[in-house]
Amino acid sequence: MIELKNVSFVVPDEESTNGGEPKEIIKDLSFTFEEGKFYGITGPNGGGKTTLAKLIMGINPVTSGRIFFRGEDITGLSITERARKGIAYGFQHSARFKGTTFRDLLSIAAGTDDEGELIKIIARLGICSIDFLDNPVNSRLSGGEIKKIELATIIARNPKVAIYDEPDTGIDLWTIGPMVELLKREKEAFKTTTMVVSHNKAFLEAADDVILIRGGQIAYEGDLSGAKPILEDLSVCGFANVCEGESYAECYR
Repeated sequence: MIELKNVSFVVPDEESTNGGEPKEIIKDLSFTFEEGKFYGITGPNGGGKTTLAKLIMGINPVTSGRIFFRGEDITGLSITERARKGIAYGFQHSARFKGTTFRDLLSIAAGTDDEGELIKIIARLGICSIDFLDNPVNSRLSGGEIKKIELATIIARNPKVAIYDEPDTGIDLWTIGPMVELLKREKEAFKTTTMVVSHNKAFLEAADDVILIRGGQIAYEGDLSGAKPILEDLSVCGFANVCEGESYAECYR
């Protein structure tokens, strides 16, 4: 579905003392994401997880290497062109739009303003009230409500590839379980290749394949049980001083 061939991403190091020495974030990475699989992408903070997701979406351009989608080279395509081909992206921090309602956003995402179709989409998220469509997307909504709105706009066109960057950010613990189940249902129903960048154990347990990114490279690929020794290594955990000896989700960084 998505094939990365020798992909690298280099940026100037703003913290360097010699005027921006190049810093390699992703290092000659090659990997193939298979169609219809659920991938949990995890690893230490600063290891390159989100950068990798943004390279696939086209938010950041690769420095070298190629990206293929269903055999087609999309390395030079824009975000819009990739979206039209069926790649969708959910940001860690959902946007809020003054003067815009959920109905407006969902109509744009779905390509229709037919209320019946919009209701079908929100029903997939477990939203039963049609009144929710007319909520303004502003600061009055909770983090969980904003996240539901973003999820609805992502699944509206049944993307072939759905990328979620830390989707549990800003939501309560009780929302995570239903969100995981939603992504699993969407994957099964529409064969969506799903990539979730997360430190949260619930997403990693749900994944068919766990990918651990460390130092811009894939340090591990497999199931969560095999990743745990690496994730719980205190040299990897960015919170070793507060969670040593415990199995908090925060330790999976």
